[in-house]
Amino acid sequence: MDQIGLVERARRGDRHAFAELARASGARLDAAARLILRDPDLAQDAVQETLIRAWRGLPGLREPATFDHWLHSLVVHACIDLIRKRRRRVIEVELTPLHEAPSLDATVRIADRDQLDRVLARLEPEARAVVVMHFYLDVPLPRVAETLGIPLGTVKSRLHRSLGAMRSAMAIEEVASAPGAAIGGPVA
Repeated sequence: MDQIGLVERARRGDRHAFAELARASGARLDAAARLILRDPDLAQDAVQETLIRAWRGLPGLREPATFDHWLHSLVVHACIDLIRKRRRRVIEVELTPLHEAPSLDATVRIADRDQLDRVLARLEPEARAVVVMHFYLDVPLPRVAETLGIPLGTVKSRLHRSLGAMRSAMAIEEVASAPGAAIGGPVA
């Protein structure tokens, strides 16, 4: 059965249809939550909260075709709610890529993922949410703004500043890790 049919059945209280929708979306929701929260345990909490909110709010979903966008919106809001509750907690990172480039060897992929992880860690959670929604979930910027409840201009400026900060951090890391780069500078 197609997604719209499953959404319609779930809206009428069919738990099996909702379970199928949750299974189909679970990995993507978890990956997005991990990118935003940077903690696998918190990501699981956010996904669980998302699915609870989705089940409770599903009867009010007007357009079944917007289910994916609505679910992405719920997971981002669940992540932001958890971030606000746990501002001072130290966070560990584990990125799980959905699509891996087949031409890269494992060492390069790990190094790239590690560098991306360190760069994302430097962003504020709200900025990370914009980057993840736009580039990872492929959500257009107007929808990102709508989802986060902020003006489109704010989304664009957060994205612009975030990408600039990420580029700068990556450039600094590349210079620092270049062969011959020393912490104390050149020795005379």
